[in-house]
Amino acid sequence: MPDAGGATRQSSKGSSRFVSVNAAPAPRPAVPPRPRGDLIRACVEDIAQAVRTTWPTKSADNRWRRSRGTRDLLHHLSTFPGESWQQRWEASGFDQPGHPVSVLRSAPRDRSQIGTGAACLFCLRVIQPSLAAFRSNTFLYYGPRFLTAQGDPLLEKFWAQVQEMPVNPAHHGTALFDVATALTTQGIALADLTPSALLHYVWECRRGGLVLGARGAGSRFPGHLAWQALHAMGHFPEQGPATLKAALLTGRLSAEEMVGRYPIRHAGVRRLLVAYLERRQPDLDYSSLDNLARHLASHFWSTIEALAPGQADLRLDGELYRRWRGQVALRADGGGRREFEPILRAVRAFYVDIQAWAPAEPERWAIWVAPCPVPDADVRGFGIRKRRVKERMDDRTRQRQPLLATLVEYMEARYEHLRAVLERASTAGAGETITLDGRTYQRLWSRADERRVRHGGTANVRVLDQESGKPVNLTAAEDAAFFEWAVVEILRHTGVRIEEALELTHLSIRQYQRPTGEVIALLVVAPSKSDRERVIPMSAELFSVIAAIIRRHTRDGRAIPLLPRYDPHERRASPAMPFLFQRKIGTSLEVVSPATVVNMLRRRCEELAERHPGFRAACFTPHDFRRLFATELVNNGLPIHIGAALLGHLNLQTTRGYVAVFNEDVVRHYQEFLGRRRNTRPGDEYGDVTEHEWREFEEHFDKRKVELGGCARPYGTPCQHEHACLRCPMLAINPKMVPRLDEIEADLLARRARAEQENWLGEVDGLDLTLTFLRQKREDTRRLARIAPVGLGIPVIAAPR
Repeated sequence: MPDAGGATRQSSKGSSRFVSVNAAPAPRPAVPPRPRGDLIRACVEDIAQAVRTTWPTKSADNRWRRSRGTRDLLHHLSTFPGESWQQRWEASGFDQPGHPVSVLRSAPRDRSQIGTGAACLFCLRVIQPSLAAFRSNTFLYYGPRFLTAQGDPLLEKFWAQVQEMPVNPAHHGTALFDVATALTTQGIALADLTPSALLHYVWECRRGGLVLGARGAGSRFPGHLAWQALHAMGHFPEQGPATLKAALLTGRLSAEEMVGRYPIRHAGVRRLLVAYLERRQPDLDYSSLDNLARHLASHFWSTIEALAPGQADLRLDGELYRRWRGQVALRADGGGRREFEPILRAVRAFYVDIQAWAPAEPERWAIWVAPCPVPDADVRGFGIRKRRVKERMDDRTRQRQPLLATLVEYMEARYEHLRAVLERASTAGAGETITLDGRTYQRLWSRADERRVRHGGTANVRVLDQESGKPVNLTAAEDAAFFEWAVVEILRHTGVRIEEALELTHLSIRQYQRPTGEVIALLVVAPSKSDRERVIPMSAELFSVIAAIIRRHTRDGRAIPLLPRYDPHERRASPAMPFLFQRKIGTSLEVVSPATVVNMLRRRCEELAERHPGFRAACFTPHDFRRLFATELVNNGLPIHIGAALLGHLNLQTTRGYVAVFNEDVVRHYQEFLGRRRNTRPGDEYGDVTEHEWREFEEHFDKRKVELGGCARPYGTPCQHEHACLRCPMLAINPKMVPRLDEIEADLLARRARAEQENWLGEVDGLDLTLTFLRQKREDTRRLARIAPVGLGIPVIAAPR
């Protein structure tokens, strides 16, 4: 459980790398910081003199304004009761939100002057304002002013660390402001600033909507760059979260903490549930264990105690069970609970497991053995309900299969359009118009852009879309469009789960050299729901997408950054790795989350729905690509056990559950496969591959090589198009053979002209069909060739030092 001081807490499960932080204000230091001596009871003139000596400037006007603003505010505070300036400040009402000190003056110059005086009093620690009161005022350059006043070497070190961070220099001042504000409002020095204290400041800013420079700040968090700098300089513990995002996320709970979330009065049942979860823990992943704890502790026993407060054991009579079943079957709003059946199955397994464990450990379980209150009739029909779910999933897949090509084309066209606009707008001057693909944009340039450039940073390229009238940040939009396109391409070409796609790293790329010398690119997929990793051969299209991602990360000549990735299901952070799907969000690099991909697909489908009626009732999710991939494999005749290996399924029935095809296709493909293989493999149909079969498998790829490229027909199938390769959809053109296609086209045109001259109309139709296929294949090949090849720099294991 969290300790009283709000310190960092390591999860009780030893395998977790996640360390959680509890938000709590810093304790009041024994010796409060007083950079210019104890001025909390000093006279007005002494404080004014301290202001002049702390910030000496060549401008007499600036010195006079600071001194005058300080005097005016102190003279006003002196009219309120109190022995110290802090007490008078609190009595004045200025320590409440929405009461800035500028209300004491009407002229803008005078309002700024008295605001500067308040900032000087805060920096000299004469007054400690509340966070809401501090942010009710507007201060210019408070961070540098606070840094000068403190004379703290540790704070100077922090500022130097911030300036070394690889972010836009415009963010440096924000980091200094966040730390200065936290120290000012909590009355501490930087040495006393703990992760818990900074996290307290972060949460209070978010709750009050006080994030500096953020629109809609109620959903934003400040302090990201400040946290990174404090961790990098060693001020925060090394084993603690390296980023603010990691500190904000919830770590793993122990079985006792899971049960402790729910109000269970019976201490014996509470201990029983904890023991049961600990016994089941080795066999379950964290999210499954968390769901089981919710079903048993919340939906089951907490509800039983609410219905029967005096229930002493697990023996439930029929009437109590019927009342419990009726209540749990409904949600709080009165609707039917969707996950009602899993609750019944979890409770039934709970009773059955205790009965099974009691003979071996009677001292622990025997006292709780009781008849299971869930009858067989309540859990009967699971197979029927599962088939209904399968039917709904099949129907969903059939609806989306014809829409896939439209979605892919739209994602690619959208990215290409934004990339082209960004390229042209980058060299355009302020106010200059750009027209591309029938849309006109006007280059924007603001004072904020000038400030970024002046501070040594790079301004985002922004334009005004003349059609919609909305400004567009092209730098961010093009980057988002690229990764949206890339994730769709990887999902549809590999069939991996969304978690597996986002876990791909630079280390996932491997190569295999066959005995013939041919090198095959492989993609190693880390396990998600199973414990087995798998290897996927990369097609040309998949390889080009992977290469484009790597080239984007390494275009500045740097290696792909190493980042940890937080798994929301397992509630733990991975080691720092070169993840492919990482983006720069604000001041930090972050790995893309599954929720981001889901929201992106929803937005793109909504855009397509405006022009394509099929998307009005159909929206893609990441898992739809997995089902479409499995369906395409089986429809093209690939044996289902090979498809299961590519998808990472341990059970063939699972793969069949993903496949949505017409019944005649299933029967035909499956019977053809059995007929081909029955004579050569009379034993177990899915036995281990023999050396002869593996050699035959490799020879198959050699025989697929043709003049124009390679044939992609499935293993074990002959050519079904009598080697008419130009008309065959299985032909993958080698980009180097595009000139050969031009030669073939010229020859076909000459033959067509002769056929027209001789009035061979059947020959003309055949040649027209061949020309159509040739031009389509040439266009597809040129589209893929637009992404130039790149050396991937496949990582190798470094020699031990």
